[in-house]
Amino acid sequence: MANEFYALLGRMRYITRWGLMRNTFSENIQEHSHQVAVLAHALALIRREILHLPGPDPDKCAVAALYHDCSEILTGDLPTPIKYYNPAIKDAYKQVEHIAGNNLLDKLPRELRECYAPLVLEEDEEVTPVVKAADKLSAHIKCLEEQKAGNTEFDTAARQTWDAMKALQMPELDWFLENCLGAFSLNLDQL
Repeated sequence: MANEFYALLGRMRYITRWGLMRNTFSENIQEHSHQVAVLAHALALIRREILHLPGPDPDKCAVAALYHDCSEILTGDLPTPIKYYNPAIKDAYKQVEHIAGNNLLDKLPRELRECYAPLVLEEDEEVTPVVKAADKLSAHIKCLEEQKAGNTEFDTAARQTWDAMKALQMPELDWFLENCLGAFSLNLDQL
């Protein structure tokens, strides 16, 4: 075994997101995963420190978010309109992601596989909802940045991601949307 896991993770920078959309700037899954990690950490901290609610450990959320899309190294980034077109495609793609995740885990030393399995396969039931919320928030931020650059191609996606976030009914996400999201529409001098 050559232990290719870490080398494969480095290839996340070659997988481009938003493939069906005209982008003013490209985003890859490595950049996206970093942003989702920052946002998941923030959401968990907001829940614990500001709202004083029980929830998952912020550090666990950040680490899980770093790996949440790593199966796409092998599958590519399937565009959302295709991935969620119907329940059969959604279920089939989940199976493909699971197979790809297990393939990645097989590229680790046997002693480390159990440590990475909950991250790669998204098995932590307490952490996963926070990572999913951060993932939607990251997508919405991408939409806002594209709109700020004058790209109306992302108008529908912005509405859809907003509606998806509000449907989650997560107080920490609502707090972030109310108190932090507006800053993403500012330029550097305004920040």
